[in-house]
Amino acid sequence: MRHTLPIAPQFYVTASQPCPYLEGRQERKLFTALQGEEAQRLNDKLSQQGFRRSQNVLYRPSCAECCACLSARIDVKKFKLSRSQKRVLNKNKGLERKPSSPWATEDQYQLFRKYLSARHATGGMADMDVFEFAAMIEETPIRTRVIEYTQDDQLMAVALTDLIEDGLSMVYSFYEPKPADLSIGTYLILDHIKLAGEAGLPYLYLGYWVPGSPKMGYKANFSGLEIYFQNKWQSLDNPKKFPSDLHPMNTVPIAEQVANLSLPDSKPVSFR
Repeated sequence: MRHTLPIAPQFYVTASQPCPYLEGRQERKLFTALQGEEAQRLNDKLSQQGFRRSQNVLYRPSCAECCACLSARIDVKKFKLSRSQKRVLNKNKGLERKPSSPWATEDQYQLFRKYLSARHATGGMADMDVFEFAAMIEETPIRTRVIEYTQDDQLMAVALTDLIEDGLSMVYSFYEPKPADLSIGTYLILDHIKLAGEAGLPYLYLGYWVPGSPKMGYKANFSGLEIYFQNKWQSLDNPKKFPSDLHPMNTVPIAEQVANLSLPDSKPVSFR
């Protein structure tokens, strides 16, 4: 007879390191392993509480004096196209979407290197080799798709996308960086909003919105945006209400964060 252990995830915190979004700050993350038969349910539940997936790890920012990184998602029913977004759709109407299983290819890796060189040459992924890239794409214990976008048989963009209980989650995307005025990154989000709507899913999860960060601030341009703040999702009606100022009283102690997490079947939580 086969037996499985109850879900009792252990949570850890990373050492501090330079923040990739706000200069002069330190970041650290709260994380737990994503594995076993209940991985999908755990990912569903923690994604709804601001966590993100990276391979077989779920993480959420938990910095000592900063709480600027806020998980963001789009309420598909509340989203309305702006004029500029309509132009982006028109510019990219020749792209063809091709979903597949999470499998890395040489064409994907070459586009990934081209994207990093143009957009994130000094970022944390700049030194990623082909084996690490394959791991990023293929090491997933949950329902994941690779969505390629091609034009005239040329690979133009790739999105690594998770299917979760109440939406789609864009884990990572990269694309042809030139010409920049195509705004392919915006197009990928718009197409995923359409995909979520077609699948009857209420939300598109986008990762983190970071006020004061040029890299992440663009997400506020999408209507229907919600952020996870003070243990609940709320509409981002006024981005100026969420400054990126440092203050130790803005943050919640890690042990308290873990104690407040809701897990599948209310299983016990441990923090080390």
